[in-house]
Amino acid sequence: MNSAGPSARALDGAAVAAEIRDALRPRIEAFHRAAGRSPVLGLLLAGSDPGSEVYVRNKIRQSEGLGIGTALERLPESAAFAEALAVVEAFNADPGIDGILVQSPLPAGMGKNAERRIFEAIDPSKDVDGFHPVNVGRLVQQTPALAPCTPSGVMELLDRSGVELEGRQAVVIGRSDIVGKPMSMLLLHRHATVTICHSRTVDLARVAARADVLVAAVGRPAMVTTDFVKPGATVVDVGTNALTDRNQVVSIFGAGSRKLAAFDKRGRVLCGDVHPGVAAVAGAVSPVPGGVGPLTIAMLLSNSVRAAEQRLRR
Repeated sequence: MNSAGPSARALDGAAVAAEIRDALRPRIEAFHRAAGRSPVLGLLLAGSDPGSEVYVRNKIRQSEGLGIGTALERLPESAAFAEALAVVEAFNADPGIDGILVQSPLPAGMGKNAERRIFEAIDPSKDVDGFHPVNVGRLVQQTPALAPCTPSGVMELLDRSGVELEGRQAVVIGRSDIVGKPMSMLLLHRHATVTICHSRTVDLARVAARADVLVAAVGRPAMVTTDFVKPGATVVDVGTNALTDRNQVVSIFGAGSRKLAAFDKRGRVLCGDVHPGVAAVAGAVSPVPGGVGPLTIAMLLSNSVRAAEQRLRR
């Protein structure tokens, strides 16, 4: 029930993702005609994290459904960092690989800095996640770059939903390298006045309530309540939290909710960072699921095609 209520419209990420995929089809066909092959995405999946298995499976299914080839390399939970690095270096050197994605998280045994080190090893021109320092720097400088997929998807959602950004107050709750920081840069480049909030922000609700556009990306179920939201504001919920406690589901969604019925059937439900009650105050809200989630993969596909096109033009 984390979707728009009577006074808020739902920002339909699934529909926008479908539009993005449809627009990629002729570009993929044109690439195939020019290169004599499809664009190819190389994926590294290390370990046995169940969520990662699902994410990679979905990425492969959607890539191949669109005509993008995939090359999956798997490593066991016991693999050393050097083995992961060798896969990335092989992808870098392979002219038939246009984009590289390393699925997070990497196994803990690879070390606490393994993800940063592996992202830095990826050829920036193949970095479809947009995490390499070169691409981060290009994003800050507003030069052509492969930008992180989730923030890019949020921008597509706002643009295609007719949300005005220029001159508006935007608040981003969360300062991660993956979402919060690049999200703030993309909004700033569109001439919004941007405030980044985090766990040490004093009077967070009051700061958030100034926003015309509020982006929640903190990973805390239903943290953003009505007192965080300016009436009529656009609220984008980036959070995807699995609830496994029935009492928590009742507390957030109510005893007679469809979410509770779904929980009783499956033993878990998804909840965003935004409380469902926000729909009574906001002008527009992105639902969970069906909001930002589909756009993350759509922008991964878009970055894969863009990387292939750029390499072809060299």
